[in-house]
Amino acid sequence: MTQIAHLPSATSEPAPLRGAVGPTSDTQDRALSLTRVSKVFGETKVVDDVSVDLPKGQFTVLLGPSGCGKSTLLRMIAGLEDPSTGVIALDGCDITKAPPADRGISMVFQSYALFPHLTVAQNILFGLRVRRVSRSDQAARLETVAQMMGLSPLLDRRPSQLSGGQQQRVALARAVISERPVCLMDEPLSNLDAKLRAEMRVEIRALQQRLGLTMVYVTHDQVEAMTMADRIVVLNEGQVQQVGSPREIYARPETAFCARFIGTPPMNLLTLDDLRQVSGDRPPALSPDTLVGLRPEDITTDHSDGVPATVTAVEYLGADQLINCRLGSADLLVRQPVRHGVPGDTLRLKWAQQSLHFFDPLTGKRLST
Repeated sequence: MTQIAHLPSATSEPAPLRGAVGPTSDTQDRALSLTRVSKVFGETKVVDDVSVDLPKGQFTVLLGPSGCGKSTLLRMIAGLEDPSTGVIALDGCDITKAPPADRGISMVFQSYALFPHLTVAQNILFGLRVRRVSRSDQAARLETVAQMMGLSPLLDRRPSQLSGGQQQRVALARAVISERPVCLMDEPLSNLDAKLRAEMRVEIRALQQRLGLTMVYVTHDQVEAMTMADRIVVLNEGQVQQVGSPREIYARPETAFCARFIGTPPMNLLTLDDLRQVSGDRPPALSPDTLVGLRPEDITTDHSDGVPATVTAVEYLGADQLINCRLGSADLLVRQPVRHGVPGDTLRLKWAQQSLHFFDPLTGKRLST
């Protein structure tokens, strides 16, 4: 198993990295910097010219569908994969060629990577023992971390005797006990059920804020990204689609991909020609095949002067319901509170002009109107 060594504590003088180059720029507000990083496997470019800064003390999520390159990008930061091109810097030091054991980044894997023959305490302390930290220091750190993670009663158990959530806490404790300011997490909640995932999201976010960690978290689940992140890096086909806070990406998606990927349910996309035919809307002069985005919650119903639409299906969600409508030749999804009642066969829909988003039909990029 590959060992990930750890950075010195934030209060101590950092140890030099073998193979690292000295500071390259002012990095007061960032911990990690990726410049034109690419990764090619054979003839397939998995990561394509990614440049992004990941600020210190923030929770950054790498978000995208399966196969978009997010885990490969995380593994290159950790040193488990070598980039084909580009530079990775940590606090201004070029660590692109530095061995994993010398770049000092703790990591929590999707599989937790716990040793089945070791107790919880031994798993948590494994990294410290490899680094030959004194026994007194190990004991003091273990007591603090075990209490923080709610693991004190479980220290003598083996991983097989723990629930999924408890195993996740052990993996987190092993990263936290290293006292390193940068932590990478590769889809750590994917093996948990929905209820436990929701609980662990809150716990991980609270832990990151309490310790002031710079956390880089990989997931394909946009709910995790929206609820946990300070900022999100949206990836698709190895390229960065948008970087911003959850609120910024939701309110102003920069590409049609982000518009559809962020939001539950996703944004409606129809052509400008479809919109004009049914509503008579005349936005600024754009080509008829321009993509128009409209959030389901931005559509209101039961207006006498609204656009007529045919109801094709209704999904009950408790407080809300999703109404599938046919609007001319386009399908449209409407979200409304259940208190509005069960819709009939037809509805009259209305929306504000400022709620419309316009995207280039070829590049998918946002258009200014």
